[in-house]
Amino acid sequence: MTVRLGLRANAAQFSLLVGLNALVGAMVGLERSVLPLVGQHDFGLRSKTAIMAFVLAFGIAKACTNLAAGSLAEQLGRKRVLVVGWLAALPVPLLIGLAPSWGFIVAANVLLGINQGLAWSMTVVMKIDLAGPARRGLALGLNEAAGYLGVAATAFLTGVLAAGYAPRTVVWVGATIIALAGTVLALLFVRDTGAHVELEQRGHGSTAEPHTLRTAFAHASLHHPVLRSCCQAGLVNNLNDALAWGLAPLYLAAHGASVEDIAVVAAVYPVVWGAGQLATGWLSDSTGRKPLIAGGMLVQAAALGLLVAGDGAFRPSVIAAFLLGVGTAMVYPTLIAAVSDATQPRDRARVVGVYRFWRDFGFALGALIAGIGTDLASPSAAIVVVAVLTAVSGVLVAATTWHSRPVPSAIRMPSPGGAYPPGGR
Repeated sequence: MTVRLGLRANAAQFSLLVGLNALVGAMVGLERSVLPLVGQHDFGLRSKTAIMAFVLAFGIAKACTNLAAGSLAEQLGRKRVLVVGWLAALPVPLLIGLAPSWGFIVAANVLLGINQGLAWSMTVVMKIDLAGPARRGLALGLNEAAGYLGVAATAFLTGVLAAGYAPRTVVWVGATIIALAGTVLALLFVRDTGAHVELEQRGHGSTAEPHTLRTAFAHASLHHPVLRSCCQAGLVNNLNDALAWGLAPLYLAAHGASVEDIAVVAAVYPVVWGAGQLATGWLSDSTGRKPLIAGGMLVQAAALGLLVAGDGAFRPSVIAAFLLGVGTAMVYPTLIAAVSDATQPRDRARVVGVYRFWRDFGFALGALIAGIGTDLASPSAAIVVVAVLTAVSGVLVAATTWHSRPVPSAIRMPSPGGAYPPGGR
């Protein structure tokens, strides 16, 4: 079978991966509007740091899994890692549904972090493999849009259903359905993309040795200016997400918001974030990555400032959620596209894994800042701290010298006989 790069040439598999990533996002979206309230009401937790432990556990598990995912993909293949990621999700509904203590919820979120780290990482990397360099931003915009629209849909539905049913029941029933569907689709219908990586690497013509995990970590975290800038921006971006996930529902509830109001605010942010990426991923292919990343971080900082200024009132909170979604949409797919631009195809899985490690480590740091800041001072103080860090991150991106993206090329894999098909090299 002839292997080609491009969205049109790989439309069936690409569309399947888009749908699968919507399920990955839906899995984590189940928790976003109700789980912090479950900790407070079902388990009697008063410390915000204790409640935020589930976000901390999720963030650490996902970050470390992201880091390992690239090497695992090279050793086992992309599809096998994707399937393992979905298998890790299967015990999550049971742990949440039968949890006798908050520790079981935290343990469920460790497994959820592993699921997200492996399954989302592989849908990202496999879409980059299929798309090739010409439409990388659009491909990542479609991927992240599907994932975060899935987050938004289940965040809203669980919030609405929790008004009439036990919130934990809503979460574990939904998680069971999604985990089973994701596992079946990954196992039976997804095809590996290793041949597409080989094809694109031939177009680069590099004879240098590929990175090991250790050298990839040092290269992306410290030595390469653009990759280093992307890593810090990704980390700070997910400080915001941890805040929106773990602290915002409690902040709004403390100011008298109903469960339905919290569900609306919790859903507006990922809806705008998800849908906006359809435009921003495509736009970054034309305008470049840096303006969208730097500008998006500053929009996020302004949104957090508005959340504090609105003092928990519903209307300013919805506007803040909208702006936070706009800023994140500008940043999220663009960062991964920028990392891919600066990386050899054969190193892509490992370097993207390093970036995603730093990005999702932001969940852990955000949980600590939100929990400790709230316990020691106030929710408003914790939000202000993250807003300032976000603005500084945007300035650092703006100050980084950016390299132009590689010129796309149309490449096709040679047939088994060795000759290129028509329109090949």
